[in-house]
Amino acid sequence: MPSLERYQRKLDYSYAPGLFPTMEALLKRPETVRRVLVAEKAAGEGIEKLRALCAEKAIRMETADRVLRNLSGKENCFSAAVVRKENRPLTGDRHVVLHHISDHGNLGTIMRTALGLGIRDLAVIRPAADMWDPHVIRASMGAAFSLNLREYPDFDAYLEDCGDRPLYPFMLTSSVSLEEGSMRAGNRFALIFGNEGTGLPEAFAALGQPVRIPQTADVDSLNLSIAAAIGMYAFTRAVEQKARRKGENTDGE
Repeated sequence: MPSLERYQRKLDYSYAPGLFPTMEALLKRPETVRRVLVAEKAAGEGIEKLRALCAEKAIRMETADRVLRNLSGKENCFSAAVVRKENRPLTGDRHVVLHHISDHGNLGTIMRTALGLGIRDLAVIRPAADMWDPHVIRASMGAAFSLNLREYPDFDAYLEDCGDRPLYPFMLTSSVSLEEGSMRAGNRFALIFGNEGTGLPEAFAALGQPVRIPQTADVDSLNLSIAAAIGMYAFTRAVEQKARRKGENTDGE
């Protein structure tokens, strides 16, 4: 097989470093896994599960200590999946849109949180952190393989593809409270979050209903991954509550 390169954005493949992300790649997107790398000293129940999965799915497993060290910069990375990159179509009703996000850790954490809250479609608007960087996949703890992830060159391209839903940009200009915004939402929506340092451009205020997260004056802003988690929770919970009340009213008729 061809030799593996140190990760670069231009490559058509990436790495899912760590036992759990490797397992998630094999379980959720086995068709994208080109091979699985393990450390020579790797042992234990988890590694044996990897071996069994690779045998079941006819995926090559090989020893690659040097590649694993280069991936993690440490000696304690014992496995990684080599995965084909995919720009997947967004097919669900609920989207998270990240405009010019720059931090790999934030991106991976938002992926994991979105999956945990039942949002499976995530758009990244360039320029932005690389959604297939191994650090992002590791931070997502493999959630990247259960999501529909798609990059767009600009926000207009996203609108052309998925603009048929209410937009809720998180910003101060012309905003309503998070509670009011989430109570307005139906099951179909896009939550839009901006760059960690600059937020969203003012022009976004005219594209949908801006929403703000109430906070004290003791801090200037919330960490992006925290703000996104609060926003996703509020909107998904509001939709579920409305669906529950509707069901209760129907049952009582």
